[in-house]
Amino acid sequence: MSRRILFILHNLHGGGAEKMLARLASSLCEDYRVTVLTLTEGGIHEALLAPGVRRVCLDSPRTARALPALARFLRRERYDAMLAALTHVNVLAIGAALLSGTLARLHVSERNAFSRDRCVNPARSVRAAYALAPWLYRLIPNPVICVSHGVAQDLLRHPALRPRDLVTADNPVLDDDYLIHPLPNPRHPWLRHKAGRVLVAVGRLAPQKGFDILLDALTRLPEDVRLVIFGEGPQRAALEQQARRLGLAGRLDLPGYCVDPQAEIAAADCFVLASRFEGSPNALVEALATGVPVVATDCPYGPEEILDRGLVAPLVPVEDAKTLARTVAQVLASNPEAERSLRQQAAARFTRSAAARSYLRVLLPEDQA
Repeated sequence: MSRRILFILHNLHGGGAEKMLARLASSLCEDYRVTVLTLTEGGIHEALLAPGVRRVCLDSPRTARALPALARFLRRERYDAMLAALTHVNVLAIGAALLSGTLARLHVSERNAFSRDRCVNPARSVRAAYALAPWLYRLIPNPVICVSHGVAQDLLRHPALRPRDLVTADNPVLDDDYLIHPLPNPRHPWLRHKAGRVLVAVGRLAPQKGFDILLDALTRLPEDVRLVIFGEGPQRAALEQQARRLGLAGRLDLPGYCVDPQAEIAAADCFVLASRFEGSPNALVEALATGVPVVATDCPYGPEEILDRGLVAPLVPVEDAKTLARTVAQVLASNPEAERSLRQQAAARFTRSAAARSYLRVLLPEDQA
């Protein structure tokens, strides 16, 4: 009988962590019995789950209230390995595992720059979870899985944690055949019918992603350069107001969330990551896989590792609109085919099979001996 693996998430809405865990679960379900459990509800990434993945939803009105139900589920089901994602869910899962006597099988994962991310959500319960998490991570028997070395190093700055408390594993961003798999035609009209040069960015419309800096950079680029940002979030109104103030209304489009942005990215003249901080930016990997020219901020954490300290594609300082615009202009003026193969090969470590192997080495090490 195949071994059982459980993934514990808040929901399956449009976040990068949710998308990556859905892809990982689907990658493992051929050889293992995989369950994805959400605390509150489903979400758009439920469509990414393979038919063989079991779905469980606790339907809790709030994350904290899911503790008793999760503990009962863990006590009843008894999985061989369990993986929780995102700090507040990690804390809840540790509590439920303690109550159910399953802590030895629980792993947790950190997906973002912990020291930066902890300041984003002002809710008291979230702040309390971030304050408590590092001390719990020190006490649990299994190391925390971090999505990049930068995320791990950031966590190590906390006095509670030691190097042995952490391991790293890459995200399953790409299908194994990404180099030969054809992409569909783009759907956005600016990319389908080119009338000038188009930049593409992808991410939640939130201050973390630095889209306000990207709009400032756009004002320094020629008027035939337009920008499409795929994503949704609380900063939409502020970005639209900024675009009107800067006279960019006809050069910026915010079409909303895109489930699979690779076809849009591949049709762009340049992909731009303007983030203030990250964990391991999946959109940057997706862009590299298409071969499209890329410019990224040297933000903590991920771009420096993914782009090999700028050898694969340019890195620019965070919150520097002038340098960002100058670098994008240089990329737009260069041959788009130059270094295409280098960019695509840099994405190879983020395939489903590579990620599955790295996670299994941590989740079920006895199976990988």
